[in-house]
Amino acid sequence: MYLILAINPGSTSTKIGLFEDEKPIFKETLRHSVEEVSVELDREKQASFRREAVLGFLNEKDLSLSGLSAIVVRGGLLKPLASGTYLVNEDVYEDLVTAKFGWHASNLGTIIALPLARELKLPVYTVDPVTVDEFETAARYSGLEGVPRLSMSHALNMKAMGRRAAALVEKKYEELNLIVIHLGSGISVSAHRRGRMIDVNNANEEGPFSLERCGTLPVLALVRLCFSGSYNLKETISLLTSQAGIYSYLGSKDFTAIEKKIAGGDEKTREVVAAMAYQVAKEIGAMSAVLDGCVDRIVLTGGMANAQSLVEMIRKKVSFIAPVEVIPGEEELEALAAGALRVLRGDAQALVY
Repeated sequence: MYLILAINPGSTSTKIGLFEDEKPIFKETLRHSVEEVSVELDREKQASFRREAVLGFLNEKDLSLSGLSAIVVRGGLLKPLASGTYLVNEDVYEDLVTAKFGWHASNLGTIIALPLARELKLPVYTVDPVTVDEFETAARYSGLEGVPRLSMSHALNMKAMGRRAAALVEKKYEELNLIVIHLGSGISVSAHRRGRMIDVNNANEEGPFSLERCGTLPVLALVRLCFSGSYNLKETISLLTSQAGIYSYLGSKDFTAIEKKIAGGDEKTREVVAAMAYQVAKEIGAMSAVLDGCVDRIVLTGGMANAQSLVEMIRKKVSFIAPVEVIPGEEELEALAAGALRVLRGDAQALVY
C-alpha cells in the first residue's frame, strides 16, 4: 500500500489530495487571500504561504506526513518533455523558481513540495506537465520561419482521459488512435497516435475560442489591433487570454449561467456557444486528418463537458469520424496520484529531467 500526497496549485487556490493507492482518502481546495497569491510576492515566499496552508489543513485533519510514500505535484512551465512521470530534482526546482521557461501558478507545486520532501526524505514526482512534447516534425511548422508551433496543453488531464477511454473499450491507451478535447477556460484539441500526443493546439494562441481565450484570430486584423495604440503588450496579452472568447461576446465566464440563458431561449447566447462548438468540431476534423482518418474514439473532457447542450452540438458534427466518449471534469489530482503510483509499483520508470 502506498500513501501519496498530490498538490495542484492554481492562481488563487491549491488543490490537495491524499491517496491510498488509487483510492482518495480526501480531496480539498484551499483558497488563498489576495496577499498570499500576489504576483508581486517573491515566488518562494508565495510558495511558503501555500505550504503552511497545506500543513495547517493536514494538522486540522490530524494527518501526519511521516507515513507518506511520495509527494506528486502538477508540473509547471518546463522545457519540452516526453510524456511520463518525472522525479523532481534541483534542476526542475531551479527552472521553475526562476521561471526559465515562463511563469504559471503550477510552477509553485515543486516549490511547495521539495522542501517538505527533503525533510522527510521522500521522492517528489511530476506527471505529464503542460510542456509535454511528442510532436511529429510537420506539426512544428507554423508558416513563418523563426516562429515554431510549441506543444503546450492540458496534457495531464488529456493523457489521463485517454487512458480512461481506452479502458472503457478494454484496450490499452497505446493501442488506440484518439482525439481528446479538453473543454475548459481554454480548449485543447489533441491527436493521440498509439500513446503519443502528436499534435495539439496551444490554447493560449490558437485553435477554438473558449470561455475567455480568443483562439486563432485573423492574423492581419490582429497585427492592426497590436499597432492601433489602444493596448500595450501586457494589456494585449490579457485581452487575448482572459477577456476574449465567450466573455468578449456575452460578458460572462459562468457557463452554467450561459446554459440557462440558452434553455430560456436567448438566441444571441445560443449563437455564440454554437460558434464555439463549430470551431471545436473544425479542430477535431483537422486532428482526424493528422491521424489519417484512423480514429478509434473522440473523447470530450474538462469542465464544459458537463454541458449537455454543448456536447450535443459537437457530437452532431463529428460523430461520423468516430464514436464520441464523454468523460466530464478534470481529475488532475487522480491523474497525478496514478502517475506516481505507476512508478512506485514498478509499472513505469521515473524519468530524469
